[in-house]
Amino acid sequence: MGNLQAAVSLCITLCCLWGWDRPLVDGGTPTSSNSNRSTTSGGRTLSREKQLIRDLIQNYEQQGRNGRPVADHTHSLLVNFSLSLIQIMDVDEQNQVLKTNVWYHYKWVDQLLQWTPAKHDHITSVRVPSTKIWLPDILLYNFADDRLKERRDALVVVQHTGEVLWMPQAMLNSSCSFNTLYFPFDKQTCQLKFGSWTYNGLKLDVDFIDGQGAMDVSDFTPNNEWTIVSNEGIKNVQYYSCCPEPYPDITFTLTIRRRVAFYTFILILPCALLSLLTMVIFWVPPESPAKLQIGMNIFLAFFVLLLLLADYTPRAAASIPLIGAYFCLSMIMITLSTVMACIVANMFFRGVRTSRAPRWLRSCVIDGLARVLCMRQSFLEPRNDVTTPKKTWSTFVSTYRSFSDPETLCAKVHLLEVDDNPDSKAELDDDDCAGLQDLFAEASGAGVGEEEGEEEDWEEEAAHLVTEVGSIREMMTLLEERRDSSEAKMRHIKEWRIIAVVLDRLFFLVYIAINLLGLAAIFVRVLLPD
Repeated sequence: MGNLQAAVSLCITLCCLWGWDRPLVDGGTPTSSNSNRSTTSGGRTLSREKQLIRDLIQNYEQQGRNGRPVADHTHSLLVNFSLSLIQIMDVDEQNQVLKTNVWYHYKWVDQLLQWTPAKHDHITSVRVPSTKIWLPDILLYNFADDRLKERRDALVVVQHTGEVLWMPQAMLNSSCSFNTLYFPFDKQTCQLKFGSWTYNGLKLDVDFIDGQGAMDVSDFTPNNEWTIVSNEGIKNVQYYSCCPEPYPDITFTLTIRRRVAFYTFILILPCALLSLLTMVIFWVPPESPAKLQIGMNIFLAFFVLLLLLADYTPRAAASIPLIGAYFCLSMIMITLSTVMACIVANMFFRGVRTSRAPRWLRSCVIDGLARVLCMRQSFLEPRNDVTTPKKTWSTFVSTYRSFSDPETLCAKVHLLEVDDNPDSKAELDDDDCAGLQDLFAEASGAGVGEEEGEEEDWEEEAAHLVTEVGSIREMMTLLEERRDSSEAKMRHIKEWRIIAVVLDRLFFLVYIAINLLGLAAIFVRVLLPD
């Protein structure tokens, strides 16, 4: 009894399928009665939409997915293609890769997916799995990814006329040559080239959807680092040496500009402050050890900025960023300034260890550079125009033997000039003459009315006085020589220090000039690119 009921149910099902669910005929148009809106399969009710989708897929399985869905193989199938840019995920300058989130737009006509809406409850469109029908092999030419598939699965929207719309989502990693010359004030231009991988233009032609010559950015999510400057697309037809047939492709060109707010705080502002701090090296006195310490610390700071810059630029770039060149220029200038600081410090203390500076160095620096830099007047000492004649002990001793009167002797000494005896510098002032007069008066005893026997005592006292005067002269001569030697040494030290200060000012001006020229060259390169 149970087997009989199962047989009856099977017969009823076969009859329903024969009457309502016959295969597609007449060029892929499913035929069915318009009186019923649903059918049953295995005791379950199927909607007309589901039945239509099943018939379309069964027809495709009978015809096969391979090959273009055209009636004549000589006809060319037109595929309209476009992109919707959703987000710029990443700009990888290190690996020269642009990562974007896009939506594909494919439109073509498939003759195997046509039906009459009046025969199918006026259904004009259905969604079928993309794995069940033929799909165009339009791929990204400059694909730079280790993944095998970049697209997500999406259903295909099929119209009753056979027009197919497919909009899968994709994460594209495209190769792009980044130019970091003007980093971080740079603009990058990347291209995304799409075309059929196997079909030539005579078999499969590619064109824009509705004449849309650019990527659709209506649903674009702004990026925090990059802004879109321009967006355009163009259709190209190329002929390769291997094949005489044309190969069309669609190339989208995307130009983006970097936002510089973040890099201003981590690169631009520290660089400007360190450049200003470098000038402090020349303001520190030459004898201070902080001059070298500041230079080395600033050098290390620029080196850290250079390492930070290297993280944002590719290793094998065709050109280095101009800001990196400025970092290197600053490091070179700091190194030179440190060397110059050592030279200046050595000159500052050189007079203590060596003799006078060479004549050519004094002429070039003190007489030449100091005058050009308007520093000579600050080094000149004020001169005293009032000159007083000098009286010396040696003059007095030489004239003592020819004069016996102390008053006449001191008067003679007052009239002597220092040029009469240039070898001796011991001066005799008025107090010394007064002392000598008292000494002669005391030695002579009161003078005129003394006995002849006392003249011998006076001569002995005078001889003793002459001996003491000679000793005093020798001692004063020695002191004068030491003073002259000390004054000469101080003059030599002062000359070396003047040379050090003038050269330090010269190096400071050279440093400023080179920095200004470097900045001018960078700005000219930015404002007037090739």
